[in-house]
Amino acid sequence: MKRRDLILFLIIPSIAILSSCQHKPAAAPANPLLNAYDVEQSSTDPQRLIPLNYQQAQGKRVFNNNCVWCHADSTPAGPSNRSNLTPTPPLFTDGETFNSLSDDLMRNTITLGGSAMGKSAIMPPWGQTLTPDEIRAVLAYARAVAQPPYKASARPASQ
Repeated sequence: MKRRDLILFLIIPSIAILSSCQHKPAAAPANPLLNAYDVEQSSTDPQRLIPLNYQQAQGKRVFNNNCVWCHADSTPAGPSNRSNLTPTPPLFTDGETFNSLSDDLMRNTITLGGSAMGKSAIMPPWGQTLTPDEIRAVLAYARAVAQPPYKASARPASQ
């Protein structure tokens, strides 16, 4: 009986200690690329991929169909027409130019065209071609890929 008590005295605490020391796996860091609808290669770091949500991915599609010819140096089909235009349109990733502009100003420029907003008359009014949702998607895409990255203003937008 003493031997049995001694075994129980040694085994039960050992089991309790071992069960409390179970290794709990660390949570894997969230990978934003796993939930992305699409990705865009960073214009400043080709090794970095920018995850795009659904709206931004739709904006990329609209941009590549309509805007890429003037606001990128190359297109899926080859070189763009950007270098032939005067004044040269800013690159869509140019955060130095676009980050300071309000969403309303950018949306109106896309919708009404360059001449209506005091910009280049070469930019057509896309409001007759694109839906308001497509214009918002292009804006979301431009904000997502801007270099330096876009930071939304803390001030509320004007109405």
